[in-house]
Parts: sequence; structure tokens; C-alpha cells
Amino acid sequence: MNAAAQQLRVGRLVKAHGLKGALKLELYTDDPAKRFTPGARFTLQVPTTSPWHGSTLTLTELRWYNGQPVAFFDDVTDRSAAESLVKAILWIDQSTDEPAEDDAWYDYQLVGLTVVRDGVEVGTVARVEHFPAQDLLVVRTADAEVLVPFVSVMVPSVDLAAGTVTVTPPPGLFEELDDDAPAPPDESGEATA
Repeated sequence: MNAAAQQLRVGRLVKAHGLKGALKLELYTDDPAKRFTPGARFTLQVPTTSPWHGSTLTLTELRWYNGQPVAFFDDVTDRSAAESLVKAILWIDQSTDEPAEDDAWYDYQLVGLTVVRDGVEVGTVARVEHFPAQDLLVVRTADAEVLVPFVSVMVPSVDLAAGTVTVTPPPGLFEELDDDAPAPPDESGEATA
């Protein structure tokens, strides 16, 4: 990888498909047509005990079956080879010169940013966790790590130039709630006990 490139996680191999080495793919990219072109070369994230550890895969073809992407790779020619790759995560070199999308950031751009709540610094982004429902920002505070759903209602602003992420989490996410605090009103507007 050269200095002008970053490794981007773009997919995970989830299941062997058929007998000729094809693998069903879980996409981690919004642009599979751009990332999964014939000849694309992927670095594999696999356990050190895997025979594929330290290897790369070159895509020969991406097909769609019933709305599910299925990938074919050089040197993966049978079901046994495909099954040995299940759960492998695919990474690709991506140039940092690529034009930015609105409201889209790579993990490497977010890690290290200062997290601000109500104008006060509360921590820094330690990493980004990716889950099927949503991504989470892992914010390292003075005392712990806090998981913040990376959704616009809780993370309304990311300012790469300023090096900040603004968060608007609910009470209790970054601090302990006082047990003696008054209960919130119920739907009738009256406080509950």
C-alpha cells in the first residue's frame, strides 16, 4: 500500500455458494459496482491459523442471485476452498484523493477526532464498530469507553477540518443518572413515582 492509500473494509464472505468456489458476500460499501470490479484485489482479514492468513484475493466476477451478491475469485475453484474463506473480511486499498461524499466518512477519518457535547469536550473517537443495524462510535472518555449510535439524531455534526464530532446523546449515556432525580412525566403530564 502506498502513502496515498488507506485500507477500507468493503465486505465479508458469509457462505459458500454452489460447487465452483463462489461465495455469498455481505457488503460494507455503498458502491459495490465501484469496489467489486473484475481484477479488484482484496487483503484478507482472517485468523492467523487460517491457510489464507497473509493472502490476497483477486475478484474474477460479481454476480447477483435473488438480490444477494455472490463473488468469484482467482484460486478459489471449489466448494472446499470457498468454505475455508467463510467469515473472512475483505479490505481494499483506496486512494485518499477520491472525492468525498456528503455525510460519508471512512473510519480512519473519524478515529482520533474530539467528541463535543454541549460545547464541552467529552472524549475522543477510539474506533468505529460496524453492526447490521447501525454503526457505533466508540468514544474514549476519561473513565471508560462509551458507545454512541452513529445516527444523525445523536451525531448531528462531523467537522473533519475542525477535528470534532458533535454528539447529542440522551441523559445517562456519558454520565451516571442521579437516582434522586424527579421521574419524567407520564403521558398525562403528571410525574410518576
